[in-house]
Amino acid sequence: MAAISFRSKADQRRSSGGFDPWMVIFAGALIGIGLLAIFSTGMGGSQTNFKKQVFNVLLGLVPAGIFAFVHPKTWLRMVNTIYTTNLVLLALVLVKGSTVKGAERWINFGPLQFQPSELSKILLVLTLASFYAARREEIHKFSTFALSILHILPPAVLILMQPHLGATLVVISVWLAISLVAGVPGKFVASVVGGAAILATLVLAVPPVRNFVLRDYQKQRVEAMLTKGQDKKGRNYHSEQSKIAFGVGGLTGKGFGHGERKAGKFIPEQDTDFIFSVIGEEFGLFGCTLVLLLFGGLFQRIWLGMIGDYEPFYQMIAAGSLTVLAFHTVVNIGMVLEILPVVGLWLPFLSRGGTAIWLCMSLVGLMLNVRSKEQSVLYRSDV
Repeated sequence: MAAISFRSKADQRRSSGGFDPWMVIFAGALIGIGLLAIFSTGMGGSQTNFKKQVFNVLLGLVPAGIFAFVHPKTWLRMVNTIYTTNLVLLALVLVKGSTVKGAERWINFGPLQFQPSELSKILLVLTLASFYAARREEIHKFSTFALSILHILPPAVLILMQPHLGATLVVISVWLAISLVAGVPGKFVASVVGGAAILATLVLAVPPVRNFVLRDYQKQRVEAMLTKGQDKKGRNYHSEQSKIAFGVGGLTGKGFGHGERKAGKFIPEQDTDFIFSVIGEEFGLFGCTLVLLLFGGLFQRIWLGMIGDYEPFYQMIAAGSLTVLAFHTVVNIGMVLEILPVVGLWLPFLSRGGTAIWLCMSLVGLMLNVRSKEQSVLYRSDV
């Protein structure tokens, strides 16, 4: 017998399809704030980084436009090519990649630096969603669940070898979110999450395990988080200086361009990983709250794309896109506030970086496309 589920009038309006201007407004506002913050970090000196970021934003309109106008199911038909391309680019990094600060993550294309691990995130969203979409009738089988792990394992291992622990965690989180939305039995997912939690506990609590699993700089970051203010080796210098900047900013901030901690370059990577501390110092709690509200608004628009359409493939794309952006946001803000260890994850739309902003704009373009395909229906019939 057919199962019929009725939708409210609000649901019908929400799922009417078409262009979602709010998604563009929220993303555009975040990009604008990011450019202001990057400009501020260059005041009194060179504005080369600001000019590069403006160029990156303009260039990002190209991939954003491609994902916004190419029908999402085109990627479904190209899944094998996309997956292979992803692995080839990640493997190429290990062979011909350029090393920056001990990590081999970039490929040089003339004056441009390209980071395949960032592209890998959106490619995995597409290929994993396609993987589950092609196995809708077998979604409850353990064999399907096991194959999904094998699907993400090669790119995850290649990313970890760069090494890039933060990006590897993003990949795992994308797999978890898409698996849940796809309808994988909770007991399967819980078993993996439980095992990961046990491993994480061992890494954090048992020094011999930590020494075996983590590299030296990763161990230092974990130990810095565990010791916090008691650290005497300066391993949590970034986070400590970041917290001071937030304290100096207070409620309303020091004003645009007047951040003293920023001007003194006390905070390393203040235009990339620690850009939020610049906003905290110069715009205070009010400015930080505005940024969080903009993120919340953007995430809500993507969330509607995940729950407002009954096309499973689109729902999984929305789940993966939301996970990439939300994971980056939560972890980045957590590390600048010294709640989480420093793992080198940038803040979406705000941090300086070409591949990072291209990824964010591409995800917005993809979600605009997905939301435009939503259908307005009074009821759904599943036979």
